[in-house]
Amino acid sequence: MILVHGIKNCDSVKKALRFFKTHNIPFQLRDFRESPADCEEIARWLETAGPGTLLNRHSKAYRAIAQNQKPQTDKEIRDALCRNNLLIKRPVVEKSDKTVTVGFDETLYKELFL
Repeated sequence: MILVHGIKNCDSVKKALRFFKTHNIPFQLRDFRESPADCEEIARWLETAGPGTLLNRHSKAYRAIAQNQKPQTDKEIRDALCRNNLLIKRPVVEKSDKTVTVGFDETLYKELFL
């Protein structure tokens, strides 16, 4: 089973869901607004993807942070992601084998999921 983490109205999440539907790949969507990710999950994603990949520096939530308070270190990034899941780049997609991808990349999705 594929688990897609994100928010329903995110364009990248919509693209990922469309990909899975088009290819008849079963998935489950977890909306961060309804069911936030906990720090343990985020730590696991950070191990796989890295803080630079998981932190969405283009999000409204990130832009709202004062310049002198933006997370810099790995620990600061982890803590910020734990406090506010809307800082996480979307979608975060997990396969049953615990493979994690961040963001939507159709070429990568074809390689990993087809």
